[in-house]
Amino acid sequence: MSRSSKKGAFVEPSLMKKVMAMKDAPKKKNIKTWSRKSAIYPEFVGLTFEVHNGKDFVPVFVTDDMVGHKLGEFVPTRTFKQHSSNNKAADGQAAAAAGSK
Repeated sequence: MSRSSKKGAFVEPSLMKKVMAMKDAPKKKNIKTWSRKSAIYPEFVGLTFEVHNGKDFVPVFVTDDMVGHKLGEFVPTRTFKQHSSNNKAADGQAAAAAGSK
């Protein structure tokens, strides 16, 4: 269920403090956060966040197109390994060759 539009977008207050401090800083560093539910505001553009995916922190550089989305949308929590170790393409060719004889 989405958040009510009259309430506005949610940003963790501690994260917003870090962003405002980083905007004034001459040297930009990564901002580490666990708050995947925080929305991206225009003040975040040009900053790099390290968003936690459940195992480690993934760097996310915020651009103009990301404004209005959530930080967690850009960090996948699951990694695709592989379906199976056998070579299905070779099995298909072998079956086709056996069927044509």
